[in-house]
Amino acid sequence: ELQQKVEEIELLKMELQMLETERVRLSLLEEKFMDVLQLLQQLRDLNISKRALGKILLSTLESCRDPQNEKAHLFEVLDTLHHELTACELLQNQPLGQTQDHRALVNPLLISC
Repeated sequence: ELQQKVEEIELLKMELQMLETERVRLSLLEEKFMDVLQLLQQLRDLNISKRALGKILLSTLESCRDPQNEKAHLFEVLDTLHHELTACELLQNQPLGQTQDHRALVNPLLISC
């Protein structure tokens, strides 16, 4: 009976470790998602055309075509979209005083529980 309890504890430890790993992955995904949303808001404020934004999105989706692992693929798409948005000429041409660090922004999309 003691051996059975030890095995149960080991299984619970493994489950806890997997849950912690998933929590960290989701936290990283959320952070990247928030960065992308803030870049999109900045571009909206700069009146980017729908056509230019569509080209950025299509370019991102084209470069991330072949999903090997669905979880990794989602992060890859967000990361690529973030890269494409930061490379956008409108953001590059902004004077330094107008660009804001994403940590300094107050996030209107934040939902408190």
